[in-house]
Amino acid sequence: MKELVRENKPAGILGIYDGQAIAWCAFAPREDFIKLEKSRVHKRIDDEMVWSIPCFFIDKNFRRNGVSVALLKGVINYAKGVGIRIIEAYPTIPTQEKLPDSFAWIGLYKSFERAGFEIVDRTSRNRPMVRFYTNK
Repeated sequence: MKELVRENKPAGILGIYDGQAIAWCAFAPREDFIKLEKSRVHKRIDDEMVWSIPCFFIDKNFRRNGVSVALLKGVINYAKGVGIRIIEAYPTIPTQEKLPDSFAWIGLYKSFERAGFEIVDRTSRNRPMVRFYTNK
């Protein structure tokens, strides 16, 4: 992470509340995430330039309070401001009512849906590929 910051490469978006960092999501061009580029489940669906959100962290004291949706809306606003057209992510659709926090690091589909993302690929039933198009 230090190397990314030193090289002035995008690393993510911070969520700040009352002067304290309470959330973070990775956010950078898809090709910057090597494991994602090699993924068999989340292969590219087209040749469009996309920025990906592969993971989240929300402070345990702020979980289940809508922070992830607010963070996603912040990402959308940032993307619109700098001309990023497509945001892509790979959240989970839980198969049980209560998902342990340790399994939510990729984000929950319902948060992405509330922020306006659409499913664009269902290769994985419980881990769809979602996108937000900033020019719509």
